[in-house]
Amino acid sequence: MKIKYVLFLLLFLNSFIWSQIYTQQDVEICNNKFEYAVSKDLEKSPINDVLVEVGKTFLGLGYEAFTLEKGEKEQLVIHLSGLDCYTFFESSLVFARCIKKGKTTFEDYQKEITNIRYRNGVINEYPSRLHYASDWLYDNDKRGNVKDITKEIGGMKFNKKINFMSTHSDLYKQLKNNPKFLEDIKATEDSINNRDYYYIPENFIECVEDKIQNGDIILITASMEGLDISHTGIAIKMDDGRIHFMHAPLRGKKIQITEKPLADYIKGIDRHTGIMVARVLEPSCIKK
Repeated sequence: MKIKYVLFLLLFLNSFIWSQIYTQQDVEICNNKFEYAVSKDLEKSPINDVLVEVGKTFLGLGYEAFTLEKGEKEQLVIHLSGLDCYTFFESSLVFARCIKKGKTTFEDYQKEITNIRYRNGVINEYPSRLHYASDWLYDNDKRGNVKDITKEIGGMKFNKKINFMSTHSDLYKQLKNNPKFLEDIKATEDSINNRDYYYIPENFIECVEDKIQNGDIILITASMEGLDISHTGIAIKMDDGRIHFMHAPLRGKKIQITEKPLADYIKGIDRHTGIMVARVLEPSCIKK
């Protein structure tokens, strides 16, 4: 019985190890972020301010695309040495939540990023990842991680059919040869299209700027047909009293804070049409 139990345990541990992709460098970066948080007593600050302070520690880091698209099977990927716009705000949020909970080990980070990245916090193959940012907003709002405040600060109805992934399946290696995954993605798109979403059009952002807080997550709506969100980042209040935008811009650039306020930045780029705003909520299980 003991031998069988040991064999089972070894198989289980092997399966757990191979279900994740990360490097020792990722572990070290993670631990360094937590050590920084402890040294600054960030646990005592409101979570939105913690989010901004963690985000600032990534400034100057190079943009890196497709970091989550590794392996043939969906696995938890942690890649902190280069971030895209999504993994930048996602990582900053995960660190902030862990810090506020007083859970600051690499294992805590692994659990929390799974919670934030996947539908209902559970990895169940490729379609379980929250690929569409509007779907991410809905799922994390439903589970109390963030609150979609777009409507209450003056947003208007976001009327757009979302189907980019299913109509461009050739761009996604996991969808090319897997009809089941494609059907699951279509079902997700149908769910998105049956929900009520709101957005602040680009010309009205400045009018509601005083309702956007330091540390709010900004999802920028897309002009491209079938796509909901084209870019993401974090609102940051600067010394000029205006809300600016901390983000990972694009390939070849580094994580930065916009020189222009958020409203002017959005209006200056054709592919952007407006914003959705998520307010980060304090975790319910903060360590006493």
